[in-house]
Formats: sequence, C-alpha cells, structure tokens
Amino acid sequence: MPGDESGGHADDASDGEAFDPIESLHDHLIATEERPVEREAGWRLGEAQALAGQIAVGDVDDDVIRERAGEIVELLAAIDGTGDRDADDHVAAARELASRIANRPPADE
Repeated sequence: MPGDESGGHADDASDGEAFDPIESLHDHLIATEERPVEREAGWRLGEAQALAGQIAVGDVDDDVIRERAGEIVELLAAIDGTGDRDADDHVAAARELASRIANRPPADE
C-alpha cells in the first residue's frame, strides 16, 4: 500500500484495527519464547523482547523508540539462525519491523 508504514502485509491489521508496527514487533519476539531456539539466539531474543516491551507500552518519546528499535536491530542482526524454522520466521519479521521503526523520520518532520 502506498505510504503504508506496515509494508502492506495482509495480516498486519486484524478486526479493522490500525496496524501498529511496535506492537507487531513485540508480538513476533514474544512468539519466539515457546520455540526451541539455540542458547545464544535465545539470549539475544530475550534482550530484544525486553527492549520491545519498553516501547510497546506507549507514551514513549519518538527518539527513545527509534533508539531502542536500533538496539533491537543490532541484537537480531547477530542471530544467524535459531535452530527453529518458526522462530527464524518471527526473527525475520521482527528484523524488518525494527529496522522500519528505527529508520522512520521524527514525528515533527
């Protein structure tokens, strides 16, 4: 969709609600919790999930959101694979979302 920050994925909005990339990022990272991932990947995913949780609560400054998203990008970039296909899919989606959030322009521009 032109101008759509979400990337236009069909499952990005459910029940007619607007797509929230920060909430989706957090959801993808939460989804890896129950997956059998390799130890090093699990540590990085836990750190990324904690950061995503900090910005998903709302009422967070845009600069802080972009900074935390950048940290998530770095953590996820260090994961070559998790050892689980489903977790890998969630990591790939989370990488894309974190990158979009980290690189979005400030709200006042």
